[in-house]
Amino acid sequence: MAYVFREETDRQAFEQFVLAGGGIYLQSAKWAKVKEEWKSRFYCGFDGAGERVLSALVMERRIPGAGRIWYSPAGPVCDYANEELFADFTAFIKGEAKRAGATAYFIDPCIELRVNGEPQQRGKAAHDMFVKNGFTFNSDASKCLYKAPVQLILNLKKPDGAPYTPAELLKSFEKGVRYSVRVGEQRGLIEKTYTIDDIKKDPQIMKDYLAVMSDTSERDDFVERGGEYCERLLSAFGDRMDMMLVYYDKNKDKAQQEERLKRRAELEAALPAAPEKKLRGIKEEIDSIDKQTAHYEERVKETADDPADLICVAGGITVRYNGMASCLFGGAKNLLRNNLRASHYFNFRRICRSIELGHDFHDLGYVLLDPVPPAPDGTLGICKPNKDFEGILAFKKSFGSDYIEYVGEYALVLNKALYFSYTHLLEKARDVQSVVNRVVRKRR
Repeated sequence: MAYVFREETDRQAFEQFVLAGGGIYLQSAKWAKVKEEWKSRFYCGFDGAGERVLSALVMERRIPGAGRIWYSPAGPVCDYANEELFADFTAFIKGEAKRAGATAYFIDPCIELRVNGEPQQRGKAAHDMFVKNGFTFNSDASKCLYKAPVQLILNLKKPDGAPYTPAELLKSFEKGVRYSVRVGEQRGLIEKTYTIDDIKKDPQIMKDYLAVMSDTSERDDFVERGGEYCERLLSAFGDRMDMMLVYYDKNKDKAQQEERLKRRAELEAALPAAPEKKLRGIKEEIDSIDKQTAHYEERVKETADDPADLICVAGGITVRYNGMASCLFGGAKNLLRNNLRASHYFNFRRICRSIELGHDFHDLGYVLLDPVPPAPDGTLGICKPNKDFEGILAFKKSFGSDYIEYVGEYALVLNKALYFSYTHLLEKARDVQSVVNRVVRKRR
């Protein structure tokens, strides 16, 4: 079958195909609005009957010393089992990229190579097809153009297609998560979800969120996104994206503490007449209330200098696209962090919202990786988290998520000299830029 490819001017038709073809937010035309520092092109492929069979968002960025880099986030949307279609598209995009003077065309398709360590045949088949069509495989998952090829994804649907309830999922989480969620509910935590319209009306919402991310980036050593970028992101995706913030509600916490003290007084009054077999239980409940009281007093002391009744302690931004809720950013403030365990509560409430909105999957995000040698069959080696991200990986796994290793990054090289510069000579320059970014962040 002969396939025809051309630049697409109908953004609505492009978007509709991405949705119908099972694409993710990175393949959406909306993503191009976010990445305004890249020049974007939109391509579609058609079969002999004139039906769309492929879409590809191609973003171009000029990098000093490396020329023009072309990149399709998550690769084109298409049937990767159709080798003829992919071969024809490769020939087409190679010609387009050459005419534009591109150094290389990068793709990093979300095709599973391993799930919880179990090999997936379609991943190996895709790898073989990419190499057959002239793509160079980047075996170093620590140096990818955009993101590492690992995601932690939670399935929100049962085998029969029915959604899990929040309570059912909570039971499947690790013991520490279950405890933290209960603790959060008992210590005055509440959550609020905002849209871009809410944020434009009340700038304090964005300020609270940025304060959360500033503390998180300082702890975990990454450079957070600024408010302008976040507003652009939220505006581009509209009702497909939201910001959730978790607050410590002093009044709620105080009311719950008063109820606990009332209960303690009742238990103390019941002790003299209590039968022997109930004494132990009563004393244990009193001890529990006393421990909770001690934690409450710590919270009161730690927040004494803040006159606000609501204090933002955690938050993040989630994009909801095509049945997948993807956690783009998230974190917790240092204030009350150990006392409230707000990160667990926040992520559970985030999952609850994904269930409420009928999503199939909840993506907790990726982790940065260390270099590993390729697997014996030439595919990406078994991924290992960077030492600084081992704790983050354990945290995301504690929610019962699957550890997904995708096939990784591939490049269709068009200018070998400039590609060598990009992959070798510019590495030190990128390391220096990373240090500069951290210095700038700390001085803000």
